[in-house]
This record gives sequence, structure tokens and C-alpha cells, in this order.
Amino acid sequence: MTQIAAGTYRVEHDGRTAIVYVAGPPENRWAFWDGHVYHRDSPYGGPVDNGPRTHADPLLAAPMPATVVKVLVATGSTVRRGDALIVLEAMKMELAIRAPRDGIVTAVHCREGDLVQPERVLIEFAESSRETERGQGE
Repeated sequence: MTQIAAGTYRVEHDGRTAIVYVAGPPENRWAFWDGHVYHRDSPYGGPVDNGPRTHADPLLAAPMPATVVKVLVATGSTVRRGDALIVLEAMKMELAIRAPRDGIVTAVHCREGDLVQPERVLIEFAESSRETERGQGE
């Protein structure tokens, strides 16, 4: 593991390289890697579980204490898997909250400048009709 900037590390394992972002004091450490947020208090050090979700009506919650820097979508926006929806800042690090699948934003529960705590729901969205139709045909 090599630190490449404040809170940013290059990790090499089995010939693969990844960038890991770390925030928070040692007693309350958070890490962001490969689209997942990890907290030292989560079970087995694994991804933070933000509660039960259904495939059809996902909720995207704040993974850590942060400030909302940008809200990039509005209610009714159509999004594609991987699109940035909100940008958060925590410990001088920006973190984009991305859509886990194609869908339509059904609610936005934050504004730029809001201070948010872990597990606060920021975005709700539903699958687009195209995704629903694709799922029925499989």
C-alpha cells in the first residue's frame, strides 16, 4: 500500500492495482473502494449496510458524515448505472454517490450545503420501464 495523497492510497494485490480513499480519525475510520463504503464497525470490516432495500425501489443513503457539495439530479431524472447523482465531501475528500442501476429518480432528500449523517437517505429511485421489461423477458 502506497499513500499517493492525503487520504488516498494505491493498493496492489495479486497483480491488480486499486485506489482506496480513507477518511475519519483512527477511532472512526471510513474507506471507499470499488464503489463500496467500508467502516471499521461494520460486520467483519465489510461494506456498510444501510438497511433493507428492494430491487424496485432503492434508497441511496449517506455512507459517512459528510457535506453535500453538488446535487446532480432532480426528481424525474432518468439515470444510467454508474451516473453520479450527488457529490459529498468528507475529510477533504469528494465522493460521488452513483446509481447502482438504470432508473428514474423519484425523490431527492438533500440540498447543496446540507450536513448529512450516515444512513440518511439522500436519493430514492425506481427502475426504468426498460429495466423492468428486460427483467421480465429473462
